[in-house]
Amino acid sequence: MGGTGSDGWLERIGAINVWKRGDQRAPHKPLLILLALAAWRRTGTSRLSFDEAEPDLASLLRSFGPPSRSVSPQYPFVHLQSDGFWRLDADVPVGSSFTVTQLRNGVAGQFSPEFEAALSADPRLAPDVAHLVLAGDFPDSLHADICDAIGLDLDQLEVEVVHARVDRLVRRRDPQFREHVLRAYSQKCAMCGFGGLLSGQAIGVEAAHIRWHAADGPDHVTNGLALCTVHHKLFDRGVLGASADGEILVSANFAPMSEADDLYVTRLLGRELAPPQSAGERPESDHVGWHQEQVFSGPVRMTA
Repeated sequence: MGGTGSDGWLERIGAINVWKRGDQRAPHKPLLILLALAAWRRTGTSRLSFDEAEPDLASLLRSFGPPSRSVSPQYPFVHLQSDGFWRLDADVPVGSSFTVTQLRNGVAGQFSPEFEAALSADPRLAPDVAHLVLAGDFPDSLHADICDAIGLDLDQLEVEVVHARVDRLVRRRDPQFREHVLRAYSQKCAMCGFGGLLSGQAIGVEAAHIRWHAADGPDHVTNGLALCTVHHKLFDRGVLGASADGEILVSANFAPMSEADDLYVTRLLGRELAPPQSAGERPESDHVGWHQEQVFSGPVRMTA
């Protein structure tokens, strides 16, 4: 574990003990860290009573956690203590059994005094922590949504500085991933076929990871889809998905509000994803299955 300088705190954050079972996502602790960080930036203290944190954390877990999983905000509130920078003002040991009622009885948690002092001493540490947590558990396309939901101002996170300082703590991306994926799909969205060019360059079409980079998804074309900006965001939010045989899935939880929603979302149901130029570049079933289990907001819509 690192020391108590800014880099040492980043190492601690990067090494938090996140519950895992196979490929299942568990963003409970990262979301609590971001929630406490937002409180610290807003009020000067990260102190959160469980009563006030519970509904916010539960809402974040429902929005950005795996679909069809128990949100259980009480567990990160207690178990983050094991990582050495979060404390409760009541004796609720990590290994003990406890009830939600106990926590709702006025129990509060906050970052350790040493960590809060480090945040105050180094104005770059807070944005670094936020970026590191986001990069470690979520794709880039969701970072702004998460920060907006929590109340962190992305404009003040000094993104360029953050990327430079924490790059060594985050798995590097293959800079050719986008080029390879767009070439495989002829620079067109695999869902709607959009393929606009500006000065000969693809515009509005992106290389989407099927298994997120933040979830150890490889930077390989078989883990990618060329998607327009809109369908990339909807894919990462679980509104859209793909079946093992390449059909587009639409979440039954999506509520269309206009004809455009029907045209660009619900009418995609059951359509075939456009295939890549080479059969060897088709999405791998393991990655597609991960997205269905960990991202897609099921159940599948039955009719367009």
